[in-house]
Amino acid sequence: MQAFQRPRHKKLSLLPLVLASALPATALAQASTSSESQDANDHGLDPLVITATRNQSREDETPQKVTIITREQIEQQLAITQDPGQVLSNLIPSYSPSRQKLSNAGETFRGRSPLFLVDGVPQSNPLRDSSRDSYTIDLSMVERIEVIHGASAEHGLGATGGIINYVTKRPEGAGVSQHVGVSLTSDDDFESEGFGHKLDYRLSGQTRDWDYMVAASRQKRGVFYDGNDDEVGVAYPGELQNSTSYDLLAKAAYWIDDDQNVEVSINRFELEGEGDYVPVVGDRDAGVATTARKGNPDGDPGYNEVTTARLSYSHDDWLGNSLDAQLYTQRFRAQFATTPYFPYQGSSGNTLYDQTRNESDKLGAKFTLSRDGLLDDRLKLTTGLDLLQDDTRQMLVHTDRTYVPETRFRNAAVFLQGDYDLTEALSLHAGVRQEYAELEVDDYSTIDRSNVTQDNVSVGGGKPDFNETLYNAGIVYQATDWAQIYANYSEGFGMPDVGRVLRGIDTPGQDVDSLLTLQPIVTDNREIGARFDWDRYGLELSYFESNSDYGERLTEENGTWVGNREKTEIQGVEITGEAQVNDIHQLRASYTHTEGKSDTDGDGSVDSKLTGINIAPDTLKLAWSAAWNEKLSSHLQYSRYFDRSVGDPELEFDGYGLLDASLAYRLPVGRTSLGVENLTDEDYFTYYSQAARVSDEYYFKGRGRTFTLSYQLDF
Repeated sequence: MQAFQRPRHKKLSLLPLVLASALPATALAQASTSSESQDANDHGLDPLVITATRNQSREDETPQKVTIITREQIEQQLAITQDPGQVLSNLIPSYSPSRQKLSNAGETFRGRSPLFLVDGVPQSNPLRDSSRDSYTIDLSMVERIEVIHGASAEHGLGATGGIINYVTKRPEGAGVSQHVGVSLTSDDDFESEGFGHKLDYRLSGQTRDWDYMVAASRQKRGVFYDGNDDEVGVAYPGELQNSTSYDLLAKAAYWIDDDQNVEVSINRFELEGEGDYVPVVGDRDAGVATTARKGNPDGDPGYNEVTTARLSYSHDDWLGNSLDAQLYTQRFRAQFATTPYFPYQGSSGNTLYDQTRNESDKLGAKFTLSRDGLLDDRLKLTTGLDLLQDDTRQMLVHTDRTYVPETRFRNAAVFLQGDYDLTEALSLHAGVRQEYAELEVDDYSTIDRSNVTQDNVSVGGGKPDFNETLYNAGIVYQATDWAQIYANYSEGFGMPDVGRVLRGIDTPGQDVDSLLTLQPIVTDNREIGARFDWDRYGLELSYFESNSDYGERLTEENGTWVGNREKTEIQGVEITGEAQVNDIHQLRASYTHTEGKSDTDGDGSVDSKLTGINIAPDTLKLAWSAAWNEKLSSHLQYSRYFDRSVGDPELEFDGYGLLDASLAYRLPVGRTSLGVENLTDEDYFTYYSQAARVSDEYYFKGRGRTFTLSYQLDF
């Protein structure tokens, strides 16, 4: 990925640049946009570069749907909710409703798993998916979010549903600048247990040939209350409510000359539950939600601890080419709460219960070389090499036993991408990527979950390997000044949840090399769409198909999620539009429809509808933003999740609608905002509770009316 640029270039200060395509979220943003955008245009800069694409594509030239979420849009959502999953759901079409938990299991993108990146560094853990990969950085550290819709192999393993790339903040100009922010959150009854707060600070600067930034945040979340003013239940996979998180980000870049720079960055994120509430199990059949009460749960609280480090080198003119090199490492630890599935005997003879922890360590490198201006300035070629080693295991914390054996995954890939302007109106895009992957597992024994003193079965180790050639091809046709048509075919490469497979073996005599279920997931994505730009009005239509001959469908067996390898087919439609009615009012709208089926009986024909663990409901989202004057602005948004039937009475979804609002005001010093989540105090069961997890323990209501008061100061 790209590094800092010197102040005079401002090539990658994309926040002011992308404002040309997004309307202001606050009056302050509106007041500053024109001058910043003019400054950018004076330098002849490209306002729509997407760093998540390896060839540095423009948003309006890609053959598949992309979305850039600006900093203003992020702040607009953070004024209402601090839940990262809810922010993504509010802003990304075809992203599932948030679970409102420390888990994004069931939060799919176009019916499949997205690959989360931070500055291009993978956050996902495909070998043993802990579903915590969207909770590795605080959004106060993020400048923008780049979203590629649909399967992509551009960054390798994991992007069967798309790519969500968090681009972290950068120095804002010459000299030293600072930022301080504080926010207070409460339920509408202002219960003391429901109070939360957040503090964040940022220092950045540019001096001679150096750019630097240090940022820190601390957030304390209170207990969540539903629309009936009852405590929302606590969940084993992890909780956002009643938790504390910290984030520390440090970045520094040195400019060797006008074309070369070196950048180093490190981010440390921690989130841990307070561990002083226990669930009060409800009754799904009777419509009684699981709630919570004060108490001392068994074991230690769940947590996320993630450290990501990155070293990059960029050269804009290396023998006429653009060169980017990146080395990265990540240490990921995700601990889960105690469950009744791992009993063991305490020192006094009493029965205790263990808890698990996922441990993943990544080491990787990405090298990208690009050259444009070929064939009379019609052709651009991009090539590169990606390397990854991922060591993953899942442990039982208190008895120090191995639940999922240590698994080493090695992946190497080379790719070539070409973009050719056939005419001024027609461009062709095509590429190929060769993947080689090897999985290494030593001999091991599965555990007997009902008896901690004995093993279940012995399994032979092995080194299965895979070769996959992935293709993409697309076309973009500028039919008129205001109409563009595009079509795309792309393939994504992913692994099944290897940990679920390895820990679930209960038949003696098996070995890793012969397990068919370890075969990779290759997803074919076909998409056709159209973009319309009528100055103040914009519209985009997209139809997609996402098919896999050997996909993965999650089902629950005896309290454990199991990945069934089945043929899956998913289709969907996305419609997004916006209108700048006048200088004050902006409207936005989106509608998404997704449906899918899988081959549950193995006859080669898809026959069963996918449930809420796999795909999102049909969704309508409406938003109205208004900048009333230089000081006051407002935002109102509505999300309607429509009923869904999958033929299983236990998984029928009764839809619901949520209304959010915020006001922002620019003070003589700083700016303040008041946001209200679930303005009408809707009392509802979450989509995941209704349509995915069928159990009393996971039958949760969503969060009721919640207030957030914020103050920010830049100096």
